[in-house]
Amino acid sequence: MPRLNKLDIVCLLQEHGAILNGHFQLPSGFHTQTYIQPSLLLQYPHLAQKVAKAMAAKFPQEVNVVISPSLGSVVIGQEVARIKKARAIFTEKVNGVMVLKRDFKINEGERVLVVDDVLNTGRLTGEAVIMARSYGAKVLGIVAIVDRSMRELPINVPVRALVSYPLELFTPENCPLCKQKLPLTVPGSSNPINY
Repeated sequence: MPRLNKLDIVCLLQEHGAILNGHFQLPSGFHTQTYIQPSLLLQYPHLAQKVAKAMAAKFPQEVNVVISPSLGSVVIGQEVARIKKARAIFTEKVNGVMVLKRDFKINEGERVLVVDDVLNTGRLTGEAVIMARSYGAKVLGIVAIVDRSMRELPINVPVRALVSYPLELFTPENCPLCKQKLPLTVPGSSNPINY
């Protein structure tokens, strides 16, 4: 099976309706004109497996634990872990703090790979790195399907993505889409917010 290249990934995302245009509010609170929802692609296991193989190849070294720092990254984290023959775990937030629940654990010295679907600000993945290190793990890096950041991420480990798709983010106060009174969609909710 040939390896997926950047154009293949973008085409798969577009073909499955995973690149949306409009006016969106991201979980970080920032607004953007384009929203990327890899979950629409990852709902097909045979495609998730192809994407995971490409992601796993970005970090060829041995991995003991794959951490998914968000709900959207759980499926692809599981697939990358399957390829790497590693454990797959995910984090959850309790009172605003990223933690491991469900009796998940990371042992001292384990080699950890953080797997995300889309990197925007790097906040969640950065929190996952800090959390894994608090257990004494060696964090090999972060791999994502899409890196849409426009600035250097606040993460001091290698960051590799299948696709770089930088998109401008706006604070709600400085959002030109809000000024145009375009309906705001909060992905995951059913109704747009009208101004």
